[in-house]
Amino acid sequence: MTTDSHLGEGYSTRSLAGRTIIMSGGSRGIGLAIALRAAQDGANIALLAKTAEPHPKLEGTVYTAAEQIEAAGGKALPIIGDVRSDESVAEAVAKTVEAFGGIDIVVNNASAIDLSPVEDLPMKKFDLMNSINARGSYLLAKTALPHLRASDAAHVLTLSPPLNLNPAWAGRHLGYTMAKYGMSLVTLGLAEEQREAGVAANSLWPRTTIATAAVNNLLGGEQLMARSRKPEIMAEAAWVILTSGPREVTGNFFIDDEVLAAQGVTDLSAYAHDASKPGSVGHGPNDLELDLFLDE
Repeated sequence: MTTDSHLGEGYSTRSLAGRTIIMSGGSRGIGLAIALRAAQDGANIALLAKTAEPHPKLEGTVYTAAEQIEAAGGKALPIIGDVRSDESVAEAVAKTVEAFGGIDIVVNNASAIDLSPVEDLPMKKFDLMNSINARGSYLLAKTALPHLRASDAAHVLTLSPPLNLNPAWAGRHLGYTMAKYGMSLVTLGLAEEQREAGVAANSLWPRTTIATAAVNNLLGGEQLMARSRKPEIMAEAAWVILTSGPREVTGNFFIDDEVLAAQGVTDLSAYAHDASKPGSVGHGPNDLELDLFLDE
């Protein structure tokens, strides 16, 4: 993981005004928080997502997200589609360019999770995770690449962890680790391949678990939610990265609190999901929960 020194430059003058973002997912959680932060600057945001109808366990649809983006000051383009489909992604990119005239930023936000060990993970779930996480991130970046190369502020931001080869992580949930590290390899390879073209590729990962539907429904319920931070910490960190110069800030695996520390922001109490938590990260009953793929 790297905190690039260029992140601290010109912080007060940055903006995403007029920039066009295409994001996979974004109906809720971290993706929506990133979109809303960009919308405050007046950004254009296209959301490629499957959630057309409300889900009993998942708040929000691509349409309610678009309404929130517009209310926050941005322009929204909700697109029903599937990041696993070549045709669907091509159509989403074409619609975004038609609506806004180009693409400056890709945010690979869509992700599926199943932490089952090898013996218990159905291959259908393995294929789902790898097709959404790794293939979907590769496909969206690949399809948008001609438009990114035409931008002077081109970024691909992927919500994936540092490539941590500590065997403990693959040993706990190999299928999910492969899918998430596949996303991270998109960052590693794309940053190198597109360096001369001026297209930045970076990953962003949270220090702690984030209070999202996945944490609540799949990982730990209310107890883990109480030990998590709000999605807004990821949104602010993403904003810092996406307003950085793409030729100076690329090929990094950023951690949210390190990005904010580079801006002089060290009091993170505002991001605690449970205001009673002191904000330290560890494994005590009153500590925030360290996220997956991060060693002590």
